[in-house]
Amino acid sequence: MTSELLLSYYADDFTGSTDVMEALALGGVRTVLFLAPPSAELLATRFRGIRAFGIAGVSRSMSPAEMEAELGPVFAYLRASGTPVVHYKMCSTFDSSPDIGSIGKAAELGRAAFGDAHPIPLLVGAPALGRYTVFGNHFAKGGNTVHRLDRHPTMSRHPVTPMDEADLRLHLAKQTKLTVGLMDILALDGDEASAAERLKRLLAEEPELVLFDVLDEERLERAGALIWQEAAERGSRFVIGSSGVEYALCAHWRRTGLTEPDVALFEARGPVKQLFAVSGSCSPVTEAQIGYALANGFRGIPVDVERLVVPDEAEAYRGKLREEALAVLGDGSSPLLYTALGPENLQTERLRSSMARAGHASLDTGRLLGEQLGKLTREVVGTAGLQRFLVAGGDTSGYVTRELGIYGLECLMPIAPGGPLCLSHAENPAFDGKELALKGGQVGVDDYFVRVRDGR
Repeated sequence: MTSELLLSYYADDFTGSTDVMEALALGGVRTVLFLAPPSAELLATRFRGIRAFGIAGVSRSMSPAEMEAELGPVFAYLRASGTPVVHYKMCSTFDSSPDIGSIGKAAELGRAAFGDAHPIPLLVGAPALGRYTVFGNHFAKGGNTVHRLDRHPTMSRHPVTPMDEADLRLHLAKQTKLTVGLMDILALDGDEASAAERLKRLLAEEPELVLFDVLDEERLERAGALIWQEAAERGSRFVIGSSGVEYALCAHWRRTGLTEPDVALFEARGPVKQLFAVSGSCSPVTEAQIGYALANGFRGIPVDVERLVVPDEAEAYRGKLREEALAVLGDGSSPLLYTALGPENLQTERLRSSMARAGHASLDTGRLLGEQLGKLTREVVGTAGLQRFLVAGGDTSGYVTRELGIYGLECLMPIAPGGPLCLSHAENPAFDGKELALKGGQVGVDDYFVRVRDGR
């Protein structure tokens, strides 16, 4: 194995960035995730020998103008890093709209940064996560059923980016004028040479993006081989997609000997007596996990979102929640703070009215809530000296880790696909070397919180 970097990435939300890190680590690729672009000196000294690195972002919650300010410098940095593949990682459920987290805007910025002579590969499916793309239409597993995206019980009712279109080409057409070609499941059949020839014919039509269908691991690896071949020919390749990109590339790298197939990067961590958990997710998946946790040793503390984000009350109410959590820890239990129990429990209309009275736009809610939950986590974990904690919710995870002053993460062990247990790197000794699990709303099965506490 060489010491050369294979890949760099920017993730549009925090839990998405740990999802990629886990996929790479499972593939034997040592990866470090940073909260801001790392210096060349840091990469060459403290993290010498890594094969990939990522930058955790929050562009999924940004307007197009905010994305331009955020992604322009990041893409320039990643291009200068010289990695063969640069990946803009978006959620495997394609969370986006013309106004928030626009994937179309990310594609336009990527073409501007990396050159528009070649189309951008777009790969969203990830069978390991229960995500599939078939003839351009996207599907996601929910419970024991695979749903078309526009009929998914959570994504079709997402409070910020509800998905009302499963055909990803049509969904993108609302966000950008870039043209999209399709490498469907039939084009990916057969041997690699045949698929490469079909891709060549598709590229002759000059699409600006190429969407790859993903139905199974075989076609996923074939897509990875095609993307890597293009990267090898061009020297650098900008790709948009879910962690399916990493699963695809790692499968190809293992088969061709670029990485070692059986490198063990994990070891079991074992249980901790107490775990602090905080959830900013409204997913029914997280709702079930909270219910399971409360029946298995956790003590629930419901959070009144309005009181926590409206400036006049926020600090005093956060202090009240902090004391409640510390009291639970003092009793020997594990506190679990949650802002919602599923999508039906959202405090939406009342909150919008309160935000308007305080002079804030409704879009500020996620940021204000995330910042307050971050401060609360810092105060509770720091005061109690806990070694391990858990954050549920993609945007929430990003705000919490930034509030803690964490600058880097490595994958310690898998807990559930997309939600590993991580090791923190921080300048503040109080949060350096902590163990934390960060999960998106759709990640994990019912016993996820318990598995994190028990380190299994």
